[in-house]
Amino acid sequence: METKANYVAVGAFVLACVIGLVVTILWLAGVQYSQEYDYYQAYFNGPVTGLAKGTVARYNGIDVGRVADLEFDPHDPQRVITTLQLRPGLNIREDSLASIESQGFTGGSYVEISGGTVNSPLLTRHEGNRYPIIRSKQSTLRQLEQSAPEVVAKLNIAVTRLNAVLNEENRRNFSAILTNLNETTTVLARRSNDIDTTLRNASVVMAELRGATHDLKPTLADVDLTVKKFGKVADDADAFVTGEGLAQVADLIGELRQLTTSLTRFSDQLNREPTKLLFGDRRKGYEPKGGK
Repeated sequence: METKANYVAVGAFVLACVIGLVVTILWLAGVQYSQEYDYYQAYFNGPVTGLAKGTVARYNGIDVGRVADLEFDPHDPQRVITTLQLRPGLNIREDSLASIESQGFTGGSYVEISGGTVNSPLLTRHEGNRYPIIRSKQSTLRQLEQSAPEVVAKLNIAVTRLNAVLNEENRRNFSAILTNLNETTTVLARRSNDIDTTLRNASVVMAELRGATHDLKPTLADVDLTVKKFGKVADDADAFVTGEGLAQVADLIGELRQLTTSLTRFSDQLNREPTKLLFGDRRKGYEPKGGK
């Protein structure tokens, strides 16, 4: 009886564990299926090669959901509407951008959502739309594909110009330049001792020039003083000419002219009547004979 009782206890324990495991699995499955998601839409122009239902959606490089649905835009056949199922609480901004990126050149595609800026308001659903719409941009590979023809054209132009520069004549000229450079460097190598001697002599000359300049400093100081004195004399002469000195000289010249005129008259009178200056005018009071 004890053996049967032990078997019953063990069986009951195992059954309880199995039931508990089943309940736990069902609870976890229920939580998983009952979890809520936020849904957004993104409009992509052109092909969306690599996208499918269940494709990973990333927010700043972190897996946050998946592609829930893909459908054509009934108003624009070149545009594809992508519905994204994302975990809640991501706080996607209005300036966030969605793009189709690739994990390398051979990797799978995924939807990348940029974070936007802090000052941008949160993205909300507008009236008439089923879900909030995230603005989209072209992927890096798509941009490369579109710019590839232009890049190739520019490369062709560059190659053509390079071929024009490296024509036969220019190659000969370039070869001649290299030959001349080689000869020049050879000559310089042979004359290296002479060049060293010249440089040493130049250094000696520069030292002597510095000494001579030092000796010339007093002379230059005297010359500077003389120049300053000459400048002062010039300033005084300018002040004399532009000031009252010139007017005074003009007055003095006028007075000298008057004095010269007076002396001329006096000299003339002295020549005519020299006795008049010594004895005066004796005719004063003279009365002729026979008068009253």
